[in-house]
Amino acid sequence: MDKSNYTMMCDFYELTMANGYMRAGRGDTIAYFDVFFRTIPDQGGFAIACGLEEIVRYIENLKFTDADIEYLRSKGAFSAEFLEYLKNFRFTGDIYAVPEGTVVFPNEPVLIVRAPAPEAQFIETFVLTTINHQSLIATKAQRIVRAAEGRPVLEFGARRAHGAESATLGARAAYIAGCVGTSCTLTDKLFGVPAAGTMAHAWVQMFDSEYEAFKAYCETYPDNALLLVDTYDTLKSGIPNAIRAFSEILKPLGKRPKGVRLDSGDIAYQSKKAREMLDKAGYEDCLIFASSSLDEYLIRDLLYQGAKIDAFGVGERLITSKSSPVFDGVYKLCAVEKDGKIIPKIKISENVEKITNPHFKKVYRLYDRENHKAIADLITIHDEYVDETGEYELFDPDAIWKRKTIANFIKRELLVPIFKNGKLVYELPKLEDIRNYCRQEVNTLWDEVTRFENPHRYYVDLSQKLWDLKQELLKKNKVYNHKKKP
Repeated sequence: MDKSNYTMMCDFYELTMANGYMRAGRGDTIAYFDVFFRTIPDQGGFAIACGLEEIVRYIENLKFTDADIEYLRSKGAFSAEFLEYLKNFRFTGDIYAVPEGTVVFPNEPVLIVRAPAPEAQFIETFVLTTINHQSLIATKAQRIVRAAEGRPVLEFGARRAHGAESATLGARAAYIAGCVGTSCTLTDKLFGVPAAGTMAHAWVQMFDSEYEAFKAYCETYPDNALLLVDTYDTLKSGIPNAIRAFSEILKPLGKRPKGVRLDSGDIAYQSKKAREMLDKAGYEDCLIFASSSLDEYLIRDLLYQGAKIDAFGVGERLITSKSSPVFDGVYKLCAVEKDGKIIPKIKISENVEKITNPHFKKVYRLYDRENHKAIADLITIHDEYVDETGEYELFDPDAIWKRKTIANFIKRELLVPIFKNGKLVYELPKLEDIRNYCRQEVNTLWDEVTRFENPHRYYVDLSQKLWDLKQELLKKNKVYNHKKKP
């Protein structure tokens, strides 16, 4: 999609700060920002990072038009020097990020920006809205795909999404996370996500009878006859008329029906009865497809009740992540450069969970060398070395007395260079490769981490050096073991 018009999609204070940095002589200061999130949607055990390709396109097209500059001039809040600077504005910094489809956890950087302060500050809004939205949908979709236990799931939510772009990009994120296709035609055109769909209730109502509607559809699409059978009465009318159309139209052509779709009522009961009726008529290979405001919990319950469903269409509760609609990613300063030296910075809050981890960092994932399951993630200062040939002691940063010594492990650095000095150095992978990578990522997790309820907490630990630095900065700012007076 053309992102050339998204330069002005930023919070206004990004511009006031950028202008202020220049007025204060800080326009050339190199700043480091971490993008991370604090909680997992639906109280799940993990999230799926998504949106990097969109950010790359945005950065590549980042520029202010004459009309943009004239608009900003009209606001009366910006210096002539700053407006002149914007005429040749380009991103010249570095970006590191986890690849799309990576399993990620709270409080670890999923993207790091190193750039002159005005540039680093300016891209904050777009970076956050992109990662927050697409990671949210990918995470929700992955939960739904797991609930389906190998049965195909199609994303059907375009009409309930929060706008056209949310529908289009949300469908891409859902595909990365494991959905097999989408109802959104534009997502197929732009990204190659398979678009699918057959009929709505309006098709059935348009004809004088349900049978005539099914007959016409089978005649028009004999190789893809999937009929919506709940317009009037699923078991008394819909299934019998579908069977009649299959037998009278498809069978003489030597064709087999694709399936039937249930979209209302007691789908578990209807699916069992429909299966009996279809099998008795000789259509054992006719698929039963279910939709109707589904999510991971309803799908799980349907399967628990023995529903005879072969595939699912999931709409509003996926594309809006209805049960947990916010991905709380944030963008926080963690360091600046002064005289060629990196100076760590920390944000302190009375809400302990909002205290940030300082400095320019790396994130490692540690795996068991024998079964290749993920053990923990480790955040270190950028110049630390993790020796995987011996033992390593991990500790919980929220409860430092909880310690574990691991051995026979392998490490993987999660953050990879995307931009260096404003130049793209990362080859964007094909969508199918991202999707396969995401599946492999989820397979590295223990079953306990993938539970829907009360999942095992996967540990994201700090190195001792980073922990010590954080405590030093807290003490320096006089909040170390601070307690309010009564």
